[in-house]
Amino acid sequence: MGTRTAHAAPASAGRRGHVVDRHWRADARHALRCSLAFIGLIMLLDWGAGGLTLPRAGLWAGLGGLVLAVLLPSRVTAGDGWLAVRGLVRERRVRTDALVAVRRCGSTAVCLVLRDAHGQWLELDLRVLDANPLIRHLLDAGARRSAERGTLRHGADVVGKLTDRLDGREARAVLKASGLR
Repeated sequence: MGTRTAHAAPASAGRRGHVVDRHWRADARHALRCSLAFIGLIMLLDWGAGGLTLPRAGLWAGLGGLVLAVLLPSRVTAGDGWLAVRGLVRERRVRTDALVAVRRCGSTAVCLVLRDAHGQWLELDLRVLDANPLIRHLLDAGARRSAERGTLRHGADVVGKLTDRLDGREARAVLKASGLR
């Protein structure tokens, strides 16, 4: 996956009033480039060894497709009261205004697992929230509504700590950019 850096560019807003991960296209292009480089390199090596045939080229292309499938990031979209993560095969969607549990998992690749009152769940990479303040804001607003309604029984502190940490990092970046820190 590509690296996620903070940009001054606004997050992409969809036609229907939802927000999409503004780095998804760049990360998808990066995954495609890596896959094509893998295919090209392996075919070049096979051709150099004198063993490249049409069936083997098909095999290498299929392997390159698998590399693309592994590297392709999930597409995250959010709107008022919902959050969705679309992978290769399916989309998972939760109602953020009806969350019952938020859990942080992983130590290397940290993610949030969100579960709503309707039994739906999804995993969300924290780097998406780091890079997309609007998605983070929509998740935080939905989690606050869930807490106010009493549905959020586990993990309200996880969302609060995450939001505070990310907001503090952004505030420090603004102060540093303005020369006040």
